[in-house]
Amino acid sequence: MEKQKITVTVAGKNYTLVSGDAPEFVKRVASFVDRKLNETAAVTNLPSGQAAVLTCFNLAEELLKAQDENTMLRRQNEQLARSAKAIHNS
Repeated sequence: MEKQKITVTVAGKNYTLVSGDAPEFVKRVASFVDRKLNETAAVTNLPSGQAAVLTCFNLAEELLKAQDENTMLRRQNEQLARSAKAIHNS
């Protein structure tokens, strides 16, 4: 997909992004980030910059856990496929 400019609003500020992803997806990402920032702000009394950094840490933690789970599930799937192939070949 050709890159295009998409304007989104996060934390009450407009940002113009350039992306090759579908505009709907970019807006979905922005909405997710905005929601996470609002969640952090609701439970802390941090200045906006510090709340943004804490939100980044929280999102990075979620991403790394999801990647670890994906890797584990992929390995389990590969093991099951090898076991099924071994049973089929015997």
